[in-house]
Amino acid sequence: MSIRPIIIHPDPRLKKAADPVTDITDDLRRLADDMLETMYDAPGIGLAAPQVGQMVRLIVMDCVKDEGEAPRPMVLLNPRVTWSGEECSTYEEGCLSIPEQFAEVERPSQVEVAWLGLDGQTHTERFDGLWSTCVQHEIDHLNGKLFIDYLKPLKRQMITRKMQKLKRERARA
Repeated sequence: MSIRPIIIHPDPRLKKAADPVTDITDDLRRLADDMLETMYDAPGIGLAAPQVGQMVRLIVMDCVKDEGEAPRPMVLLNPRVTWSGEECSTYEEGCLSIPEQFAEVERPSQVEVAWLGLDGQTHTERFDGLWSTCVQHEIDHLNGKLFIDYLKPLKRQMITRKMQKLKRERARA
């Protein structure tokens, strides 16, 4: 397993829809393992394949935060929301591709998601709370959408400028 570099916004790959996974290969399993390691190292609670430059519909997540509670790493291939609750909740979201920037985003507080597992089986689960926000945020990545796309244009431009500056500083370092 290895930690992969995370793409920083703005980058055209973050604005493109990812391709469906058609075969579960050793390379795909390795990508999933690397993504989990990258996510935990960052540290984050979710990561989508386009964020590490792989344009496939694969996300990883683990929203377990409590000390002493066992981690619950999840790998979802071709995830899709099959049901959304009526109620919405607002979370302050951040993104590993938009470091140190946070903003409140409103999303359905409960969603049901279907996906293909690395075991080749179809799985379905209903998520709520932080898990619901995270899975929706990561699925957005697979569709070329970032959390800042939910913000007003001025706030979005301000964050984008900060990221451009960060990329320039990192390039000089």
